[in-house]
Amino acid sequence: MPLRIAFMGSPSIAQGVLEALIAAGHEIACVYSQPPRPAGRGQKLTPTPVHAFAEARGLEVRTPKSLKKPEEQDAFAALNLDAAVVVAYGLILPQPILDAPRLGCLNMHASLLPRWRGAAPIQRAIMAG
Repeated sequence: MPLRIAFMGSPSIAQGVLEALIAAGHEIACVYSQPPRPAGRGQKLTPTPVHAFAEARGLEVRTPKSLKKPEEQDAFAALNLDAAVVVAYGLILPQPILDAPRLGCLNMHASLLPRWRGAAPIQRAIMAG
């Protein structure tokens, strides 16, 4: 049964998960990603890979700098989600965000937790052998 999902992710590693959710037939109600940042010699504002992928497919994209504001939390709750899927989003989700989806939130991490937690889990795992 297809679920109504908010996807929350930013780097290219997260894009593959979003692609799989779409291919599985789930309804992507909204995509949350980090705001565009200056990149390259010209310091042109550049969206994250997930943001660019979602926009190219006509999905709604939101890029809040924080999810702590009540208006951001209310907007998230108003999506009436079954679930939220989080992959390398870059923000800590406050409790009202975690509580909003009917079935909860699922966080996918690129390494074994808690051993390889943090900002560079794949690199730490490789360095440890």
